[in-house]
Amino acid sequence: MKKFVYIVTDRNRTSLHVGMSADLIKTLDFYKQMPSLFFDSGQQLTRLVYFEEFKTESQALNRFKLVSRFTRMQKERLVRACNPDWVDLTIGLDFEHITMNRPISNQVKLTLNMMS
Repeated sequence: MKKFVYIVTDRNRTSLHVGMSADLIKTLDFYKQMPSLFFDSGQQLTRLVYFEEFKTESQALNRFKLVSRFTRMQKERLVRACNPDWVDLTIGLDFEHITMNRPISNQVKLTLNMMS
């Protein structure tokens, strides 16, 4: 089963949260349904700005631990390297999931290709 390491932020890019998930779409839905669980309503973490896909949980966990220790500047550089405009990648994932009903691995590849 695939695992994902991701970074989500609020609309003002005030907070950057690193996470790990086996089901990226379900995790992002959780953030949107429970926006004030971790932060106040002004800091709703609803924008996916970065993610990586891994084949094993141990690979994902190692990367998660590394990225979690990054400074804010390092996290920003990581996001800008593949998403310079900080576009919400959730839109592409939802679109592919709903219209194409493809497995998540294809969605990730399409989203990454769109960013290139």
